[in-house]
Amino acid sequence: MTKHITDCTILNNGVTMPWLGIGTYKAKGKEVQESVETALEVGYRSIDTASVYGNEEEVGQAIARSGVARNELFVTTKLWNDDQGFDSTLRAFEASQKALGLNVIDLYLIHWPGRDQYKETWRAFERLYSEGSVRAIGVSNFQVHHLRDLIDEGGTVPAVNQVELHPGLIQQELQDFCGEQGIQLEAWSPIMKGKLNHDSTLKGLAQKYGKTPAQIILRWDIQNQIVTIPKSVTPARIRENADIFDFELTPDELRQIDALDADKRTGPHPDQLFWD
Repeated sequence: MTKHITDCTILNNGVTMPWLGIGTYKAKGKEVQESVETALEVGYRSIDTASVYGNEEEVGQAIARSGVARNELFVTTKLWNDDQGFDSTLRAFEASQKALGLNVIDLYLIHWPGRDQYKETWRAFERLYSEGSVRAIGVSNFQVHHLRDLIDEGGTVPAVNQVELHPGLIQQELQDFCGEQGIQLEAWSPIMKGKLNHDSTLKGLAQKYGKTPAQIILRWDIQNQIVTIPKSVTPARIRENADIFDFELTPDELRQIDALDADKRTGPHPDQLFWD
């Protein structure tokens, strides 16, 4: 049983990554600085950002001011679609490095597969990894066929695949494939933007355990071996999201939550979203 906010999974290259992190999507300026600072005070040690969020600099400043030792933190950022390609990836990484104020990034992800450049982009990721500029490399929003493309090249198997995943979209085929290949699944939008708060199954479990529906979902993630990064800029919610380590759902309750799957997305499907 995962019992503490700093408990970690071990990635396929031996690097440890916390099961729970804080997301920073759409958070800007002072708002994101304060949310990251609050999260670090609460005990979070994993922070997720991306170049397209436009907040890497503020995230870096919050980290620097926190006083938390660098080796206790796990920082993820992502390459945006416009920067895919070998040379452009290396340039974009340097920009993220500078904005965050970090010499080494813990996890670097290709944000979306796009149309046809992700193999070339992945070669740049492999170079960054071999040089020690990143501790782990992975992808985001990749489907099974995208992952097969990379794996069939015979190079580095992605350490992480960060995708939209919640009880309304459990992506079982993708979960199974990633499990078989040793790729750690990570959930963005894990609580489906609050759309599941009124579900009767989740409300019933929340009442049983003295938790909120969101806390039930986050616990479901972790017990399914899924890293989860709920985003919030509200101090009380940041603390609440971390209060999920003092109870455990039963196997039957996990199945009840699985049954809520409706293949419903809040974001676009990766196969229907391309950039030229």
